[in-house]
Amino acid sequence: MKGIVLAGGRGTRLSPITIPHVKQLLPVYDKPMIYYPISILMLGGIKEIMVITNPEDLDAMKKLLGDGSDLGCKFEFGVQVEPKGIADAFIIAEDFIGNGPVCLILGDNIFYSSGLSGLLKARVMEWRGHRGIPPATGACVFAYHVGDPERYGVVEFDSMNKVISIEEKPKSPKSNFAIPGLYFYDNQIVQISKNLKPSDRGELEITDVNKVYLEKGQLHVSKLQRGTAWLDTGTFDSLMQAGSFIQTIEQIQGLKVGCIEEVAFKNGWINAEQLMVIAERYAKSGYGDYLKSLAELEPHELRETY
Repeated sequence: MKGIVLAGGRGTRLSPITIPHVKQLLPVYDKPMIYYPISILMLGGIKEIMVITNPEDLDAMKKLLGDGSDLGCKFEFGVQVEPKGIADAFIIAEDFIGNGPVCLILGDNIFYSSGLSGLLKARVMEWRGHRGIPPATGACVFAYHVGDPERYGVVEFDSMNKVISIEEKPKSPKSNFAIPGLYFYDNQIVQISKNLKPSDRGELEITDVNKVYLEKGQLHVSKLQRGTAWLDTGTFDSLMQAGSFIQTIEQIQGLKVGCIEEVAFKNGWINAEQLMVIAERYAKSGYGDYLKSLAELEPHELRETY
């Protein structure tokens, strides 16, 4: 399975701080915002990742992330010339996706949960197929209970927890369950996205994609457990809240959230010597000290932080 991080858009709700660069390069406490969604894909065992960004931010994104080889990964980059919606990412990444399934995560979404790593690995394993079990098909998205569902795509369940409807930013939501920005799709996704008609705001809506899968009877929705944190950093307040949340978690636990180098080390994609090389780049920061402390451990000694 391959992964996509959609890090485009103009970040107009965060102007003027997004004038110099895309919002996914803004800091969320001690690391760039883009680290958090990339770490989620890596936690699921996804090593081939395409980051889609604006043309004017492409060089900065490449400078930050490189080709991924330092992490035992392979990073590629795509360009979204103008914001045409989430589903446009699958058209941009058609050649990258190839003939297999894909997981897309929004570049301004942060997830945190004690059981998140296991959940992601289980989902990726289902889509890859294992032990004689055929790969999963269709689409898998998640549902998250929110207090302001009118801001999101909303999913409605019947009494048997079966999905019966999905609406994009409804004025009168039929439930409090929003669909966060993490999606798993089989290879139908490319053609489905190509066949979509733009919405009234001129975008290819991910909700319309999910409706197609729902009509086919191929949409699977899993409710994220209570205690899971989903942070959408698209406003000044939510960006500040996200930074405060990460700071609190890291200072209490002494462990980092969204540390892509740690995930790579824990997954066995890089060894201690390779981790130390990366740590030396940040020798004058607490981030570098943290990586050095990890390099003294064996991967199995690392505590699960997600």
